Amino acid sequence: MGNATILVIGVSDSDLSRISESLAAYRILAACDVTQAYGMLERQQTIQIVIIDLDMPDSRGMQLLAMVKSEPRFSSTHVIILTRSDDPDQEISGLRLGADDYLRKPILKETLRARIDMHFELAKQKVLEQQLKDQGQLFNAIFQQAPIGITISHDSEPRSDGSDDLFDVNPLFERITGRSKDELISLGWLNITHPDDRARDLQYYMQLQEGQIPSYEMEKRYLRPDGSSVWVQMIVAPLKVSGTKSFNHICLVQDISKRKEIEQTLAESERSKSVLLAHLPGMAYRCNYDHDWTMQFVSEGCHELTGYASDELLQNRSISYNELIAPEYCDYLWQKWELTLSHREQFRSEYEIITARGIRKWVLELGQGIFNGQGEIDALEGIILDISEQKRVEDELTYHTEHEIWTGLYNRRYFESLLRHDAIVFNEGSRAVISVNLSSVQILSMSYGFQYSQDIIRRAADALKELCSTSVQLFNTYESRFVFY
Repeated sequence: MGNATILVIGVSDSDLSRISESLAAYRILAACDVTQAYGMLERQQTIQIVIIDLDMPDSRGMQLLAMVKSEPRFSSTHVIILTRSDDPDQEISGLRLGADDYLRKPILKETLRARIDMHFELAKQKVLEQQLKDQGQLFNAIFQQAPIGITISHDSEPRSDGSDDLFDVNPLFERITGRSKDELISLGWLNITHPDDRARDLQYYMQLQEGQIPSYEMEKRYLRPDGSSVWVQMIVAPLKVSGTKSFNHICLVQDISKRKEIEQTLAESERSKSVLLAHLPGMAYRCNYDHDWTMQFVSEGCHELTGYASDELLQNRSISYNELIAPEYCDYLWQKWELTLSHREQFRSEYEIITARGIRKWVLELGQGIFNGQGEIDALEGIILDISEQKRVEDELTYHTEHEIWTGLYNRRYFESLLRHDAIVFNEGSRAVISVNLSSVQILSMSYGFQYSQDIIRRAADALKELCSTSVQLFNTYESRFVFY
């Protein structure tokens, strides 16, 4: 019987001998009095049966019985009392105090052995019952407190026959769906599933019932009473149970509405970004920080900007971006990026590129460095915009601001700014200004018209231009006045 132990308390030597002989298969411990019995019960954790002789010398057998049966730690210990055959009141008192059984003296070996074997079987059964109870309590705690919704044997169709013996639902599932257990039974899961998800869910469910698939998993929506829907990640698996219904299922659901909302937001963001990149008058990029500006990503606008397809620039497959930059800007751009990155600032620069057709285009590059946790540069990201038209307009505006339209010469505004500049830069050496006044030509306008005099002014300007050199410039400072500088 292994560690099966019996404690015998207060019996005579002859009775102890008879007990030991009858129960040789068990481990027998003996205590002479109550004090010794207390100590042995404290120290010996394997005692399963206690035999107390109520006629023990110190007459404290009843007290010991009451103590053992009153303490929770001895709840699984069986107590058998030994009584006199001529004293039924002793038996009744002992049973009322909680004794599990009694034996009358003199002890009969066969009766003793049968009773002890029975009590050990009862003890085993009691242990198993306690284990089942503990497991049931554990399952119930998990079921009720699980951080996921759980249903057991939830039918697809409404159930009105009251046969809900196998159906169960935990509180979180009720909160997720917004429905009570009774509502879930009366509606069935198909009627609270979003119409767009019903066909696929029902198809899987039928395959599961027919044993065609071991389980299934899907994302679906439940309809709440207020008309709103909740996204869940659902796993359905077979559940074998005893009884007439040998096959059923368990359903586990997790609320993923927030995740779905984030996914939708990200998808919308990606869509908006895609639309934005598609309509950029240029291209977005991600590249290595190297002298080739090796491209990791290039948007579709690359072709319209450069004449090359985006995949031709990726990893320098056909051409590197550095080869597209007009040669006079290559060193300048590298130095400017170095300075920008050292200060971790935003990069901004205008320069020219040469397209696949050999056409020069002005571009504006806006970018920044991407740094890792160690402060090292992982990549550069930014956009490159075509500003050729903007540059053309700026150049045209600048030209009209600085030139006299009729003669094509620099005007007075430009002449004055040049004088102020040279006064600062050239503080040594000689400079000269010679003014030519042709205002008398305006008299001809009275006789021959304005156009005639203006034509003379233009022809005079062309003649005066012939006198210009690298060190001599001509300016048209007023309608009919010229200045050599």
